[in-house]
Amino acid sequence: MKNIEAKDLIKAGVHYGHLKRKWNPAMSPYILTEKEGVHIINVNKTLFQLEKATAAMKQMVATGSKVMFIGTKKQAKDLVAKKSKSVKMPYVTERWAGGMLTNFVTIRKAIKKMQTIDKMKGNGTFDSLSKREKLQINRQREKLEKDLGSIADMTRLPKAVFVIDVTREHIAVAEAKKMDIPIFAMVDTNCNPKDIDFPIPANDDSSKSIEIILDQMIEAIQEGLENRQKEKELKEAAQNKEVELQEATKKEETEPQEVAKKEEEESEKDSQE
Repeated sequence: MKNIEAKDLIKAGVHYGHLKRKWNPAMSPYILTEKEGVHIINVNKTLFQLEKATAAMKQMVATGSKVMFIGTKKQAKDLVAKKSKSVKMPYVTERWAGGMLTNFVTIRKAIKKMQTIDKMKGNGTFDSLSKREKLQINRQREKLEKDLGSIADMTRLPKAVFVIDVTREHIAVAEAKKMDIPIFAMVDTNCNPKDIDFPIPANDDSSKSIEIILDQMIEAIQEGLENRQKEKELKEAAQNKEVELQEATKKEETEPQEVAKKEEEESEKDSQE
């Protein structure tokens, strides 16, 4: 993983917090000072928290876990979509559909409805419908795609969520907490970090700040996936070696028997002559 330093975070504007009057006192351990009425985040604390978060993320993904990325604000949505797709992780960049975690069964039914419509279009059933029915179904499909298309391949609840702006995404945070799903999140000076398992103090309003933190998390996921693949390959190699060893042992056991049988046949042949 690429090592970043405090100067990199400062260059990306990670240290800029909110106006002092908007702060959450629970963020005081992560605030360095105040400048012109704006709180300044201690980037050394950011580096420390980021290191803890990436280590946990890497270990989690190495076990085969899925992580859902959540960022619906304008500065985050394009970055979240692009970077989540690069590691094939589910993400939410449109409005948070209530119950996406706490009522996942219903969400899955909606996804299956979307897949059913696709099948109708594929097998020709859709063509036999009236224009009005087609229009209604297409509108329904577009709405489902917009809200749930990015999690269509998610067959079970994620093992963790990564949230950008926990104040804005408070419903998602509440649902994750209720379902005992670990929460990784960027927490700005107006946020409450107490409900977050892995808080990363950072400016969540700047696209550059969001990107530098996201990049670190995505790299951790990539490393976790690579470690999982290596472990899988080593396991397969060990299994193949065990099979070869068993076959070699079996061959060693049967060879003397075959030799003895052959000698016995030759002896009987000689006696008959």
